[in-house]
Order: sequence, then structure tokens, then C-alpha cells
Amino acid sequence: MKHTFEEKLNYIRLVLKGEPQSQICRKYKLGQHYLENLIDRYKLYGEAGLRQKTHNAISPVNKERLVRLFEENGVTLRQICNQYSVSKTALESWVRQVRTRGYKSLYETQRRGRPPKNSMARPKKKEPQTELERLQAENLRLKAENALLKKVKALVEEQDARARLNGQKPSTN
Repeated sequence: MKHTFEEKLNYIRLVLKGEPQSQICRKYKLGQHYLENLIDRYKLYGEAGLRQKTHNAISPVNKERLVRLFEENGVTLRQICNQYSVSKTALESWVRQVRTRGYKSLYETQRRGRPPKNSMARPKKKEPQTELERLQAENLRLKAENALLKKVKALVEEQDARARLNGQKPSTN
């Protein structure tokens, strides 16, 4: 559930008055980490830190720098997220990516969105074929057509046989 700016500010005011964080969390059904994150952002940026974050693309160089801060310098995820305005889940995924595939994986670009469906699409017209290729393709089409006709004939004969067993006359269609 998203909280409005006024609600966040109210939580901070209660903390500043001296009310225990655990009591605020229980009363407003907040997570302890969420409230601590709000407090950190308020201390760093004031009221502006409680407003909705803007989404900005982060370069691979900066991603590497942030992951190195976490991995090598021991800075906590929360501190990095608040200081550099990065989502915690994004930073966690970069760390996981680096641990499994190395720092080079941060520099690989990934296409966004759903991949195209090429397997079901009709094949595009190819360049003019040689006589041999054309004949091979035609032979393949004719074999497929022949197999289809054999299956249809077998199904029709099976229906006729069932009709005879039931005492019906086969249709002439």
C-alpha cells in the first residue's frame, strides 16, 4: 500500500516526538525497515526525501560503483539506497547478478519488453532459389499434402466402418 506524503510526514513527527518505532509500526501497520528508511531519507533530504522518488536511468559504471560500495566497503544496502536514490530491489538484483556472472554482466544491455514471436510467423520470401532448392521445397510440400490426404481417407473409411457396424448405410458425401 502506498502512503501519501502527509502520512509519511505524520510518521516522522511521531518519531521525533519520542514515540517508539515499534509502537508506530504496530499502530499504522508498517514494516520496521520501511519506517527506518523514511527516517533516514528525512534526515538526509528533509521533507523532500519523503516525496515520491523520480525514476532515473543509472549507467553501468555507476551500478558497478554502487555494487562495489556494498561488496567491498561494507556499506549497507539501506545507506546506499538513500544516499544515491536507488531502489533496494534494483540494487539487490545488481548484487545478485554480479555474484553469479561477474561485473561484466552490468555492462550488457538487455532488450526491454516481450520478445517477438518469430516461430509462428510465416517465413519471409527468400531470394531467388536455385532449381534444385525449388524442386526440393516443392517435393516437401507434396509429401506433406500426400500424408494429409492419406489421413483424411483413413478417417473417412473408419467412419464408414462404424456406420456399418451400427446398421446404418454409409453416406455418399
